[in-house]
Amino acid sequence: MSRLAVVLFNLGGPDGPADVRPFLQNLFSDPAIIGLPAFLRLPLARFIAHRREKSAQANYALMGGGSPLLPGTFKQAGALQDALSDSADEVGVFVAMRYWRPLTDETARQVADFAPDEVILLPLYPQFSTTTTASSLEAWAEAYAGPGQVHTVCCYPEAPGWIEAQTKAIRAELNKAGDQPVRVLFSAHGVPEKVITGRGDPYQVQVEAGCAAVAQAAGLSDWSICYQSRVGPMKWLGPSTPEAIEQAAADKVGVLVVPIAFVSEHIETLVELDIEYAHLAEQLGVSPYLRAQTPGTDRSFIRALADAVRAARRGAAIQPFGPGCGGDFSACPCQNRRRVA
Repeated sequence: MSRLAVVLFNLGGPDGPADVRPFLQNLFSDPAIIGLPAFLRLPLARFIAHRREKSAQANYALMGGGSPLLPGTFKQAGALQDALSDSADEVGVFVAMRYWRPLTDETARQVADFAPDEVILLPLYPQFSTTTTASSLEAWAEAYAGPGQVHTVCCYPEAPGWIEAQTKAIRAELNKAGDQPVRVLFSAHGVPEKVITGRGDPYQVQVEAGCAAVAQAAGLSDWSICYQSRVGPMKWLGPSTPEAIEQAAADKVGVLVVPIAFVSEHIETLVELDIEYAHLAEQLGVSPYLRAQTPGTDRSFIRALADAVRAARRGAAIQPFGPGCGGDFSACPCQNRRRVA
């Protein structure tokens, strides 16, 4: 019997009010988020964390004071372990958060103690981006010194189980609307445009491909893509989700917001979508305002993750689960591997 370690990556979130500032400081200290030299980036990260602490604490207070992301991710880890229980191997599923506990180095030690023969790195970001997946994988490479052959699933924007889970969530909400006209807004986490154009990042292309696949599977006729969580003065991918809601108001249709880049509930869904954007929709007279649930431990989604693990064991060191990028992107790790080879 061999040992298989599966490592789930996500961003993490503060456990309580006192954790908000150090969480934000960890976030903005990442060169993948702020691409400045360390002597400029680190003081700037401290300044931003201090400036945003109170408003962020107020948002987390709406969820009980801390983020639900970690307990939700542990539930996904447990469900995935169950889904892989038919293997003849001893399987351990671990959680590594990028900006809050359990941080990558802590999880790396746990995996090393497990002494695996194989390690599957599985980011909980369906679409690859330098700001999420690449940063998490780089942190792991620096932290892990244990045994095992390592395989990486770099993305799965069109995995069948992922598409199925999204389709079920959309249909469940559209049934609530009855005969009312509703536009489906696929809301992805935004990134600055320069991330896409300057880093060869496939994120936008993968978002678009995944949304098209979901729309086809769900039989949607009125849908569009938008981007949420925009901050700062830089030009971000657009249209923004508030702009898309405003357009729906002008077109006199309701909206169903689908958080297409998120696999579990956290501040961007429970506060930004459910409270802030719901309030905007009410002000604009957009009705109904609906929001699809994230996959969480949906059986189709967990099956997709299990299938990705099995495929990774049979494949190359780094590869997508499914079609991946569908183009030539300099930031794509599997394409970089092919270029080197």
